[in-house]
Amino acid sequence: MTRGPWIDHFGDNFLWSNATLILKGMAPYGVVALEEIDRVCERLRVRQSDPKAWHEEWRAMGAQLESRADAALAKSHKISAGDYYLRAGIYHYNAERFITPGPEKRAQAEKAYHCWHAGIRLREPSIEFVEVPYEGTTLPALFMKASKNGLPAPTVVVVNGMDNAKEMSIFFSGREFARRGINTLALDGPGMGETRRIRDMPSRYDYEVPGTAAFDYLAKRSDVDARRIAIFGYSFGGYYSSRVAAFEKRYAACIALSALHWDLAEWQEKIRQKNANSPTTVAQSNFQFRWVVGAETAEDGIAIAKKFNLKDVAKNITCPFLITHGANDRVVPVEN
Repeated sequence: MTRGPWIDHFGDNFLWSNATLILKGMAPYGVVALEEIDRVCERLRVRQSDPKAWHEEWRAMGAQLESRADAALAKSHKISAGDYYLRAGIYHYNAERFITPGPEKRAQAEKAYHCWHAGIRLREPSIEFVEVPYEGTTLPALFMKASKNGLPAPTVVVVNGMDNAKEMSIFFSGREFARRGINTLALDGPGMGETRRIRDMPSRYDYEVPGTAAFDYLAKRSDVDARRIAIFGYSFGGYYSSRVAAFEKRYAACIALSALHWDLAEWQEKIRQKNANSPTTVAQSNFQFRWVVGAETAEDGIAIAKKFNLKDVAKNITCPFLITHGANDRVVPVEN
């Protein structure tokens, strides 16, 4: 199958091409600019052997737009400032993607969230910043109402994957759901986005625990119809949403945009081997999964991954359940 440069922006460098494709996919929602993406990628094209290139170039673009946003806000041009901040946020977040865990990674994430949140507050006042009570602490989330009439509405809890964030989910799903009369709670659960990067909380296999916390929070809101709350996960979130639906029976429906994972340990072992022999042929860095789950070594990561499987869990899903998975998915092939 021949793929054009839209998919394989960096030719055989699947690691970078896949990360770029995720950014391109946000274009319909006005939070990236294709010209800016192309400009960064042209600079990256000649630096593919430089391990610092990815975060340096995306950080530079984020900083440039952040500076423009600051200048626009100083002139009270709030709409322009908001647009700049939103794009700066996602570029800064993209820069963080391949930085190994440590102070630099956290600092880069903090830049992203500073810009993202400033942009949301300026451009999307309908988005509410909330904290979901969870095991003596809270989980950060974004809530978008379906309408302004305050009546109880059906609601979707959106959980993202290893590389995404609630600030992305709320735009590509929240806006669409709102137009259809559905509220959205975009949640950064354990191991996700802000929760992992800023609050240092790794993931867990029994995701029904944060799934229950999200349901309990929503059930207390007067603008939510607690009889019609669905759980929706994309990418690695397809595992999370499936696990939640299997054990938290109050959810009325489940959606998994990627049917992850029947056997995560097997998949991670293949990634580990590819990263050792040909790292640019995989979509995931050699540290990402074990950092997400809080494993010290690759071997520890494989051991933890054995708990992240749906083989013995799927039979417990009884609610209406929609699964989609790309027939030609190169990140997670159908057989996985």
